[in-house]
Amino acid sequence: MKLISKDKTLILDRSHVMAILNVTPDSFSDGGKFTHLDTALKQAEKMVNAGVSFIDIGGESTRPGAPDVGLQQELDRVIPIIEAIHQRFDTWISIDTSKAIVMDEAVNAGADLINDVRALQEPNALEVAAKANVPICLMHMQGQPRTMQSDPTYNELFADVTHFLKERISACQSVGIAKDKLILDPGFGFGKTLAHNYQLLAELERFHQLGLPILAGMSRKSMIFKLLDVEPQQATSGSLACATIAVMKGAQIIRVHDFEQTMDVVKVCQATLEQISQ
Repeated sequence: MKLISKDKTLILDRSHVMAILNVTPDSFSDGGKFTHLDTALKQAEKMVNAGVSFIDIGGESTRPGAPDVGLQQELDRVIPIIEAIHQRFDTWISIDTSKAIVMDEAVNAGADLINDVRALQEPNALEVAAKANVPICLMHMQGQPRTMQSDPTYNELFADVTHFLKERISACQSVGIAKDKLILDPGFGFGKTLAHNYQLLAELERFHQLGLPILAGMSRKSMIFKLLDVEPQQATSGSLACATIAVMKGAQIIRVHDFEQTMDVVKVCQATLEQISQ
């Protein structure tokens, strides 16, 4: 498997780290830390130096109960930072958004990948993503961020999530998006109970049957900090445990806050997997 975007190609023969750069004041774990261009660029430089493959930039919090962010406000948050990172670093830039106009502006500013928690279901998102011709991550979410954790229920968890992802793959193909442009995210923490999340993680390899790269994003989420009874910022060890399991189960992209430690995790897991495959 490989991803191709503009002038970049990434071979997915191992797990790659996607580092989270939230430029929001209210993200659940790091809100307000990187809202200024200079601090965001310093953090991006650390990410590049650590060897991450992607920097994922988001201007709207999708934590449970998060308020909606207006279009212009989201553009003002993300576009200057995307432009600055694109000018300074040769790294994959991912835009974490559900708004079609933000997708379009971000790709024009230098983003190489669209990461959409709503799987291109917002108005015009499919058409804009098709025109952008960059890889797209489709995530499963039951409900909407404000209410998704109120009472998530499934008939059969894996069947329901897989059915949704297949539907979104078909929707993408119907507007001319090639299947090899797609990445799948089962949506840890998005309309799932604690048990749902760990069931997905325990059997994550089942999603490989869809034949597309898998992105696993569990970093500092409630499935970890509620289980450990700590604050999100204190959930690093649990996040690394989840990342370890995801890598061993073949997830191609691991989306994290603690990128330096996760790079170490990936290297150790990769060395182990190489021995297993011999």
